[in-house]
Amino acid sequence: MVRDMAAMGALPDPAWRAAFEAVPRHLFVPYYYVEGSGGSRRLWSGDPDQENRWRWLSGAYADTALGTRMRDGRLISSSSQPSLMAGMLAELDVRDGHRVLEIGAGTGYNAALLAHRLGDDLVTTVDLDPEITESARVHLRAAGRRPAVFTGDGARGVPERAPFDRIIATCALPSVPRAWVEQSAPDGRIVAPLATGLISLRVTDTAGGRLAQGTFLPTSAFFVALRGAPVLGEDLAERAAELPRHVLANDSFRFLLALSAQSLDPQEAYGLWRHAHRPGRERYGVTVTDAGQWAWLDDPHGRDVWPLPPT
Repeated sequence: MVRDMAAMGALPDPAWRAAFEAVPRHLFVPYYYVEGSGGSRRLWSGDPDQENRWRWLSGAYADTALGTRMRDGRLISSSSQPSLMAGMLAELDVRDGHRVLEIGAGTGYNAALLAHRLGDDLVTTVDLDPEITESARVHLRAAGRRPAVFTGDGARGVPERAPFDRIIATCALPSVPRAWVEQSAPDGRIVAPLATGLISLRVTDTAGGRLAQGTFLPTSAFFVALRGAPVLGEDLAERAAELPRHVLANDSFRFLLALSAQSLDPQEAYGLWRHAHRPGRERYGVTVTDAGQWAWLDDPHGRDVWPLPPT
């Protein structure tokens, strides 16, 4: 898995390559779900059938996301695609001594990678579901890691462990929780999934208060939603049914629809997209201030700006 990730350029930093080589992913996914013709099927480490156990182990080291927890037929937790995780960790730009908060403990795998890179004492992970945090603790102990694992609302951060030099979220958001900005150290960084993209924000102190601002990475990203938060763009097809089919199939336009779902109607979004010559994700950004937050195209103070909903 690591060799394949390195071959595609996903692990340029030797420190992160060493982390992925050292942390055994299979310990964090003792079972997961795969889709088949008859619906979801569970693969697990204790299957009495040797062939099924081999399928489980092979899948654990494939560069793909793995659904790990279902509730009422809905996926509520997963282990992200390793190459996507590597890209997010690289964008986080951690340095020795940095304190990191992870939102969305999941299986504990991402926290283990961070703990290997920085040390257990500098890593905090939080999840709303006590079953998820307990299983993450079990997995982490099996891998010989003991970062701080909290059960609570990730949108509120973990104030008792703040400030954090870096915050990384592994769940999709409609906007950036203000608590994360407040719990960031000056010159901190926040990397989080937002509207099928990944936003990278730099946190600074200004005369007008704390500011977080940055642009999206070029890559797409699809994550389980932050529990209790609306999922941007769930009704895209219904809301934009009057637009041409080839437009709705365009990834960059669907991203804009998701990012502007609470502020622009589909025709407004389509007009903006065409006028701006079909911009990719990297031309969009987000600004968070004490007064609120907004998304923008090309310029945070330009013509094409719209507010984001509160989390």
